[in-house]
Amino acid sequence: MAGNFWLSSHYHQWILTAEEILMDRQQDLKHLTSEEYQKLMIFFCRFIQSLGEQLKLRQQVIATGTIYFRRFYARNSLKCVDPLLLVPTCLFLSAKVEECGVITNAKLINACTTVLKSKFAFAFPTVQEYPYRINQIWECEFYILEAMDCSLIVFHPYRSLTKYLADMGQEDALLPIAWRIVNDSLRTDACLMYPPYLLSLTAIYMACVSQQKDCEQWFAELNVDMEKVMEITQKLLALYELWKNYDEKKEICSILVKMPKPRSGQSSRPSSTTPRNHTPSPVPGLH
Repeated sequence: MAGNFWLSSHYHQWILTAEEILMDRQQDLKHLTSEEYQKLMIFFCRFIQSLGEQLKLRQQVIATGTIYFRRFYARNSLKCVDPLLLVPTCLFLSAKVEECGVITNAKLINACTTVLKSKFAFAFPTVQEYPYRINQIWECEFYILEAMDCSLIVFHPYRSLTKYLADMGQEDALLPIAWRIVNDSLRTDACLMYPPYLLSLTAIYMACVSQQKDCEQWFAELNVDMEKVMEITQKLLALYELWKNYDEKKEICSILVKMPKPRSGQSSRPSSTTPRNHTPSPVPGLH
């Protein structure tokens, strides 16, 4: 892994602006509201987390897979590839990139079926087993590589989070809460828009507020851009507000029905350089 975030492809190619994200999302927002789109991302990010836990992957591997998923749809429409296919493909790739070993074909497909039936049957009531085969995941992996221009290095907030909390002397008190907040940030666009150190500092700030710990002096000594911390905080608070009234089991089926679907008969590939006015094509033969 590249040792310097500021020299990495993560910084130079994958820190996106809100305007860029919104522009590339316009095709999907013709079918879904912004709130429905966010609920869809929450749902599939939870699917990735559940599948990663079923496969007994480390959290960093799961987070990398989640970032791949978010990056792909930041530049491509949901029409391009079925998210149900992209989920295991992203984990399959992240396991290799994070050097935790290749997931065997049978283990991956079996885990997909187990998670689908045990935790997400309410969303796919007519699906009895995972609908894709390993050769389709292999093919989809090449589409991810092309869409991300082979920029696979992902820097996460976890390392800086533990270092900052050690510096504060608050690891025991704040790490579990801040860690969960970092994981929650993957459900928002913040993970695509801000450097990891700002995400970790925001998690610490929010954990301090929730535990009524005074962190003002510590942040002042860091000389950090608190406006950015407040921006990320607002995105996370908006997520928590959405969660309050979001009944996934009741709502997700109707959202999945409205979700743009891949269309057969097209052959051009999605890529990181797909023009904004062109609807990316689905993976051929996967429908």
